Amino acid sequence: MRRQRNAKIVATLGPASATVGIIRALFDAGVDMFRLNFSHGSHQQHQERIAMIRQVERDVGRPIGVLMDLQGPKLRVGTFAAGPIVLLSGAQFRLDLDPKPGDVDRVCLPHPEIFAALKPGTDLLLDDGKIRLEVTQCGHDFAQTRVVIGGALSERKGVNVPQVLLPLSALTAKDRRDLAFGLELGVDWLALSFVQRPEDIDEARELVRGRAQIMTKLEKPAAVERLDEIIAKSDAVMVARGDLGVELPAEQVPAIQKRTVRSCRAAGKPVIVATQMLDSMVSSPVPTRAEASDVATAIYDGADAVMLSAESASGKYPVEAVQMMDRIILQVEKDPICRQFMEASHTPPQHTMADAICCALRHVTKLMHPAAIVTYTSSGHTSLRAARERPEAPILSMTPAIGTARRLAFVWGVHSVHTHEIADVQEMVDYATQTALSEGFAQSKDIIVIAAGMPFATPGTTNLLRIAQL
Repeated sequence: MRRQRNAKIVATLGPASATVGIIRALFDAGVDMFRLNFSHGSHQQHQERIAMIRQVERDVGRPIGVLMDLQGPKLRVGTFAAGPIVLLSGAQFRLDLDPKPGDVDRVCLPHPEIFAALKPGTDLLLDDGKIRLEVTQCGHDFAQTRVVIGGALSERKGVNVPQVLLPLSALTAKDRRDLAFGLELGVDWLALSFVQRPEDIDEARELVRGRAQIMTKLEKPAAVERLDEIIAKSDAVMVARGDLGVELPAEQVPAIQKRTVRSCRAAGKPVIVATQMLDSMVSSPVPTRAEASDVATAIYDGADAVMLSAESASGKYPVEAVQMMDRIILQVEKDPICRQFMEASHTPPQHTMADAICCALRHVTKLMHPAAIVTYTSSGHTSLRAARERPEAPILSMTPAIGTARRLAFVWGVHSVHTHEIADVQEMVDYATQTALSEGFAQSKDIIVIAAGMPFATPGTTNLLRIAQL
């Protein structure tokens, strides 16, 4: 089941993809990791979907990653007594803590911490930025606003406060319950929503205690301002362009995406580009040409993975969307310019033993043109540092830890294999050559390059480079 590409595909499961048959079809079409969106669905539904993913994993004999995406502190207005209202530009509109259903003059905003952080002149964005309010007067329990951009507003629509660092934890009470549930089920990655500061990641890590890896979703201007600190604290980053494009002007998002991908690549942290990549395929069997170009841009920039949201969760063409994304990636990676971009955007390695080995591995690959690079890893560190180099040969990552194998499933260039423990170097070389053959990476007489750490099963000890001929 070897993929013939380096960049990976993440797909969200939902009502359109909630059967074993569809999940298997999505995997066959090219999905490497599945996302479970805990903003929707019950615990029972998510448990059933994880069980189906693991069934497909057993059937295909290849590790599949599972990403749980927490809702985070999503701010929403309350209800309206007579259904949706229409806010007219220039009108006055009040937000307060009164739980009574609202009307055209006011509505409940059940988040006192917001009022404590507001000041006159602050903008409030409602319903994904479709409505803009300006605060004219505020107190500890209300905000009087002027409607700058009006429109229809229905109950429980989202509220964004782009200019303010809110005194909110990235983990709500619901998130904590969901997190405990997901960790019990054995999810591989945790996507942390609406991170504002590096300390939000520390809070999550204390709860996770090594049972999953933490992926920070880049959605808030405050996080963008401290991007390098956020990346340093994270195990991976997702450029979540939906809320990011609400919190910031749309024209700023492309530059932030490129900066984030480049910074993650320099740090050796996996990065996903997400949201509305093939959005028209929610209802159409083909994407727009602009959407195809959007996916291609992420691949040219060297992102580890691209993600489908509504396209695979609730759209009419979930499998076709994956197939389209797969074809776009393959086409881009065939383009000689793609390799030129990869080389031009390469950054110097860190002054560590692991990076010295993986930097040498990259140069050996350019010189010897091996059929594959084989990494032995217990924690995933060797494979991640090898992937950071974006080598020309595919990376066959071998690990005795099934959790590590699953966590590496969406990393650029990595084909993850669950193996048995290795006792010595000769066994390592023999097993590497056998696996390269059996997994379809090499043939007799081909050369492979092997990177590993000694002693075996000791995380973070990458110190061995070996060239072998089959």
